[in-house]
Amino acid sequence: MAFRAVLMLENRQTSALEFHRMSESRNVVVYSRKGCHLCEVVKESLSKLSRRGGFTWQDVDVDSDSELRRKFNDEVPVVFIDGRKAFKYRMDEQEFLRKLAS
Repeated sequence: MAFRAVLMLENRQTSALEFHRMSESRNVVVYSRKGCHLCEVVKESLSKLSRRGGFTWQDVDVDSDSELRRKFNDEVPVVFIDGRKAFKYRMDEQEFLRKLAS
């Protein structure tokens, strides 16, 4: 009987940890520029996916800062999840959700 109680407790702890991880909001940043069709496609996807929750996102115009323009000029859009580069040019929504969950 005690063994069963320990297993139930472990399951509750695992569930609590999983819930905590899922409830954490991830930070997504997309570096883009005005007039970029691929940037608009990525931002539309992020806007749609953000309705599910689990992350907040912001758009940063690379042309607003000379250092950002130098760094990302030929790579926009670039998507970062929690400070790590996740996508460049195109973003697959299912792959985004997979990376968001990891």
